[in-house]
Amino acid sequence: MGERKGLNKYYPPNFDPRKIPRIRKPKNQQKKFRSMVPLRIRCNTCGNYMSAGTKINCREEKVIGETYLGIKIHRFYFKCSKCCSELILKTDSKNSSYVVESGATATRVCDHHEEEKQAEESGDVMSSLEKRTLVSKREIDVMAALDEMKSMKSRRVSVSVDSMLDALSRRHKEEEQVANEEDAALIKSIRFGMQRRIVDEETDEMKEKKKKGRMEAIDEKKPKTKKLACIITSKKKTSLGLASLCHNYGADEED
Repeated sequence: MGERKGLNKYYPPNFDPRKIPRIRKPKNQQKKFRSMVPLRIRCNTCGNYMSAGTKINCREEKVIGETYLGIKIHRFYFKCSKCCSELILKTDSKNSSYVVESGATATRVCDHHEEEKQAEESGDVMSSLEKRTLVSKREIDVMAALDEMKSMKSRRVSVSVDSMLDALSRRHKEEEQVANEEDAALIKSIRFGMQRRIVDEETDEMKEKKKKGRMEAIDEKKPKTKKLACIITSKKKTSLGLASLCHNYGADEED
């Protein structure tokens, strides 16, 4: 990197700097540099506001034939940040400020202290007193607001994180207790136990009815078998009786 930059220049032994021709610059030559707007201005062409402190690229020159107590006055040329129209400012050594020469108008912020000084100098004492009372009222309101903010801040500082968590846990527990009580009251009002008893009684009755039906069916089936057995036995008895009668009748005839 050092070889390419060429920072060291070669001066031959017969070099004479007095032989170098001097460039004569004009007396009113402009200098270009980057600066900031010293005051709040408004562009006349587009109406754009440029507040104090806006960075600009400007050209500076000395005003020929115009001084204040031997102090030189300077003029600055720069462009609007919106429409690029040329604006010109000039130093005002008498008032220790700047003056807009062309292209814009200065818009100053209202300063109460300067207005009070001007009123006192002009001799309007009543207006200056009224303004002072208004300023004092404003200061009192501002101080009251600051005290209130400080008190609120101290209250917030006094409340710790642990106390806030304890309060939240207590509230949560209370809400749970209230919800449980409401659920218990609702369950009591519904009376699920009575319905269960009724259902159990109905099921018992149904079971008993089914058992009775089964027993009746069994009883209905049993007599039929008994009747059939009786009929069979009776038929057997009649057949035996007839056989015995016939046998007896035959024996009587032989006798």
